[in-house]
This record gives sequence, structure tokens and C-alpha cells, in this order.
Amino acid sequence: MKFAHMADCHLGGWQHSDLNSLNIQSFQKAISICIKEKAEFVLIAGDLFDSAYPSIDTLKETFREFRRLKESNISVFIIAGSHDYSMSGKTFLEVLEKSGFCKNVACFEEKSDKIILHPTIFQNIAIYGYPGKKSGLEIDEVERLKLQDSPGLFKILMLHTTLSSAVQNPKIKSVNDSLLPSVNYLALGHLHIAYSRNGKVYPGPIFPNNLPELEELQGGSFYMFNNGKIEKKEIKLKNLLVINHETNDTLKTADELITLLEKESLRDKIIILKLSGIIEQGRTSDINFQKIASYAKEKGAYTLLKNTSKLQLSEPELQIDTIDTEDIELQIINKFKESNKSRFNHLIFSLIKAMQIEKNEDEKSSVFEERLLSETRKVISI
Repeated sequence: MKFAHMADCHLGGWQHSDLNSLNIQSFQKAISICIKEKAEFVLIAGDLFDSAYPSIDTLKETFREFRRLKESNISVFIIAGSHDYSMSGKTFLEVLEKSGFCKNVACFEEKSDKIILHPTIFQNIAIYGYPGKKSGLEIDEVERLKLQDSPGLFKILMLHTTLSSAVQNPKIKSVNDSLLPSVNYLALGHLHIAYSRNGKVYPGPIFPNNLPELEELQGGSFYMFNNGKIEKKEIKLKNLLVINHETNDTLKTADELITLLEKESLRDKIIILKLSGIIEQGRTSDINFQKIASYAKEKGAYTLLKNTSKLQLSEPELQIDTIDTEDIELQIINKFKESNKSRFNHLIFSLIKAMQIEKNEDEKSSVFEERLLSETRKVISI
């Protein structure tokens, strides 16, 4: 028996186009490995997509890879994760399944205080699944799971959740391992870690999902199960170069950074600039990142990213003499109104209230944006 176990692909999750492209390429690489090593099937334990409604470009790339698997006679079994899960059940995972590219194995029913999982039978294997949900809402439900019996078959359980044995922080809400049904292989997703212990496996993300994760992991991973042997497959398409630089004069920062970059080989690398310090001269906006990016591109860098979260002004722009935590918002607004006289200041509270509306479940972004604009127009009488 040989199968691949992936999770947390988060396709379409990066706003940065170069990294979004790397995310797709990492998924393509994983699929190529599965085909080359002749896996019998692939498990995707949640968060194939970063949202329930990915972009058309993301869908086209994803369908192309699923077609490659189908043409290679490799079956795919899948569950929804906390990102591609929808309360309505209407997501593009369903479209993939209806197209014949995969099988969603989350088949269950509630009986008394238990949730009975029904197996998907593949050869001599029984595959069970239960979806992840937003904000860890699946955790209490997972502890009520029970498997419909499938005697004599190799049992796989797919879950997208946090397992207590895999986290170091005891305060994180997690599933008690001892309450889970006994299976031969527990295919997990959700935690972006490579973890394999006693048949309980988190494969890690196919590609890092954010900047700190990119710096920590530097690439993606998944696991291959081969006749009882569980092997980690690493996916690293680009090398990473992190430049840490402390500055107090943003007018000179660009030249300082270019001097540092001149000492490094930038060819085809992801460059992360991490800036820190207390600014005594200039402002963050004075840093000529365009000049730095042009230099990096000239030297063949794949892409350049920046992190200025630890760069601070020597004096805060807004001084508040006393802070009452119960009413800090009112104090900030009143202080702003005192130092910025305007005939529109009376609209501040109404505008804040109008812009606090939340996006509804399954509401299209365009509809939400129009609703937000409509509420704003009411306030300013447009």
C-alpha cells in the first residue's frame, strides 16, 4: 500500500503574486512526486483552498493538477478544513467531487450523543473523515466520533483539527487523543507542522502561509506512506535570504540595505528585509523600497519582501495624557478632533459605526463592499 498525505495547501492564499505562484508550483511539485513514485491514492486533510470561494485562476491551476492525478489513475480523498469549509456546504470542493476528480469522505450521521462516521471503501482500506470548522468549532464534535465497523480493513481517519499531543501550549483548545477512535493511520491537517508519531501525522503546509512561517519553514512538505514506512517529502523551490537591519535614520536606510545586499548572492532567492529600531530622523514612508527592489531585481532576486513592524517613531504621533481603558476610543477621537479642526468631525462616530458591519457567511465580496458603501453614503448624505 502506498499513499500520499497532504494538508493545508491554502491555494490562492497569498496576496503577493510571486508567492502565490510559488504556492501553486509547490502543489504541482507535490503532485509530480505522487505520480513519479506511483502512489495509489492521495489524502488531502483540509484547506486545499484558502477560502471556500477561490479565484478563477486558482481553480484553473488546481483542476489541472487533479486532472493529472486522474490521468495517472491516482484516486484523491478529501475533507474540508477551517478555511475551505462553509456552513452551507456549497464550496468548490463539491465542484471538484462532482467533476469526478476526488471523493469527499466526510460522511456521517448523529445518533444520540455520538457522531457515526461511515467509511469510503477503497480496495482493502476504509477511509473515514470529518471536516474542520472555523474557530475550532469541530473540537467538541471530534471527541464524539465513532466509526461504523469495517472488520478486516486498514482504517484511515482524516481530521482537520488540533490534537493535544501535538501542541506545546496546554492553553490551546485541542482534541484529547485518548477520545479518538482507534485507526491504523490518522491523517491530520490544520497545524502547520511536520509531525509523525504512532501513526498520527500532520504533514505540514505544502507552502508557508505567511511571512513568519516562510522564515521559519522556508518551504513545504507532505508525507508518503509506503507499506508501513512513513516518509517526509520536503518541497523547497527557492532559497531564502533574511536581512535584519536596525536603523534610526530612514533617509539613509535604502542605501544601507543596498550595501548589505551587495555582500550577498541574490540570484533566484526570496529576500526578506526585517527592519527594527527607533526612528529619530525621517519616517517609515521615506524608505525608498522601490530603489531596493530595483537593485534586487537587477541582481536576479526572485522577489523582495519587507517587514517594518518593529520600526517605531521616537515619539508617538498621538499623545494621550491619561488612558481610561473603558473609554479609550472616545479619548482618541476627542484628541484627534482637538488637533484637527474640521466641519466634518461630527460624522466620525457615525462613520465608525457604519464601517463596523461584518461580512455575512457566503456573502460575495462585491455584495459586501456595496453594502458597506451604502451605509457610508447614508452617513455622509451622498
